[in-house]
Amino acid sequence: MRLDSSGLRVLSRAECLRLLGSAPIGRIVFTDRALPAVQPVTFCLDGERIVIRTGPGSKLAAATRHSVVAFEADAFDPDLRTGWSVTAVGHARAARDASEVAHLARLPLTPWAAGERDHFILVRAEQISGRAIR
Repeated sequence: MRLDSSGLRVLSRAECLRLLGSAPIGRIVFTDRALPAVQPVTFCLDGERIVIRTGPGSKLAAATRHSVVAFEADAFDPDLRTGWSVTAVGHARAARDASEVAHLARLPLTPWAAGERDHFILVRAEQISGRAIR
């Protein structure tokens, strides 16, 4: 078991992906008009790709097109003082190919927000890191 300088357990890539796949909500960090922006999103994993379902004209869809973004998800139990946090960084892109969109539409990803959500953003987890506290 490897600990960082704060005494937190450093998670392996496999652990990070497993934990990331267990979280129903994450936060995507992107640039909006040259400023950092953070938006909570529902998501799921497709292999090592983070899949977000949104509207085609949304600010998120426009801002993440061919951009480097960060994505974070976590879970904590304040009573037990346990938890984990995983951050992934990678390039975001919109799914355009009809067969890829059909595949993504079958994933277990149901948006919480109302309205049409037939646009998919994919983030390839090029760098991924995580920490856990027990």
